[in-house]
Amino acid sequence: MSARRAMAGSLLALLMPASLLMVTSTTSTGAADAQINTTNARKAKKQKATLVAMPQIVQQGKKPASAGSAKAALTATIKPAKAGRPVALQVQKGKKWKTVSTTRLTKKGLAEFGAPISKGGSALTYRVSAAKFKGLSPVTSKPADASRWLTATFTDDFSGTALSPSWNHRGGVYEPTSLRECSRGDASAVAVGGGTVKLSVIADKARSGEKCVAKKDGKSTGKFAYRLNGHIGTQGAVSMKYGFAAARIKMHKMRGQHGGFWMQPATSVPGSFSPRNTGAEIDVIEYFGDKHPAGGLTSFIYSKNGSGKDVKTGTWIRDSTSFLANRKDGWSKNYHVFSVEWTPNSYIFRVDGKESWRTKSGVSGQEQFPILSLLSSDYEISQMKGGDKKLPQTMQVDWIRLWQA
Repeated sequence: MSARRAMAGSLLALLMPASLLMVTSTTSTGAADAQINTTNARKAKKQKATLVAMPQIVQQGKKPASAGSAKAALTATIKPAKAGRPVALQVQKGKKWKTVSTTRLTKKGLAEFGAPISKGGSALTYRVSAAKFKGLSPVTSKPADASRWLTATFTDDFSGTALSPSWNHRGGVYEPTSLRECSRGDASAVAVGGGTVKLSVIADKARSGEKCVAKKDGKSTGKFAYRLNGHIGTQGAVSMKYGFAAARIKMHKMRGQHGGFWMQPATSVPGSFSPRNTGAEIDVIEYFGDKHPAGGLTSFIYSKNGSGKDVKTGTWIRDSTSFLANRKDGWSKNYHVFSVEWTPNSYIFRVDGKESWRTKSGVSGQEQFPILSLLSSDYEISQMKGGDKKLPQTMQVDWIRLWQA
């Protein structure tokens, strides 16, 4: 630039109004970029990604399988919650991270995965990465692994042809007070083989010439054959306090009975009626048969309040078909893992690692033992189309596992 042109430029700058000079300065490209970067930085700081690794509670499938081959459940929480945001699960390989699964964020900001818990006996380490989405920059969680859950406290995969000594048969008498005047538990309704325990509802041959009047709300719903139920538990042998309890189950098909995986108190202490002292009934899952108008699946908690009155918490699992793998899947067609995460403050229920319900009501502070059953209560017997001719009905349990925290 010539000296004359440089001098002219300087004189022009001196003659320009100060206000115009200020406008020119504040709208410069560098300042605008800086402002955008600051805004993006603030958005990035507001984001939070966390990953929690849980035991091997993911294993949907057609056939019995080893409990050790089930996948660990991993749940990511991304804030702010932006439904549809792509999220990738990554496993650590040396100093690098490899994407092994992808999904999209739910309305609640959750991304749920199933992945191997270990390799060569060592726990695998995972993280999640949420992609750039609608003005939000990418965000990555801290690493997490399920090493604390590598070894279960109790496992039964029902190998062999008989129950292990941990189990006992329950409910061996007809119980009108339990709404089972027409049925009772019996060992003949339980069979072990092919890697599963089969719990059935069968006709009571000892009373084949008799009929029972089934009642609902005190009114007769018809006369039916007396029934025997598969009903087993580990009372006095195996119990736990806090942690995870899970069972892999293929449910029965027809209405008229309900399959269950539940827990009852093994201990209690004198004091108030609080479930901290008395424990609670934890119905991890109940299934009331295919074609049930509410979907068939329930989870409930039965406890008492401070005055000793019964408290029932729970409901039908909403949109239960959303937990199925595909349209060909079904609760009586394939095996699914039903679990509860029990802490001193809450219960979280899951189906194949996906959360179905949670509550802070009736949290037990006592040891609890697991129960597996297929029960035909009086109020539901009449709901089975075809009646007694459709017996037996059978629920199969592939394995059960407990992980004490």
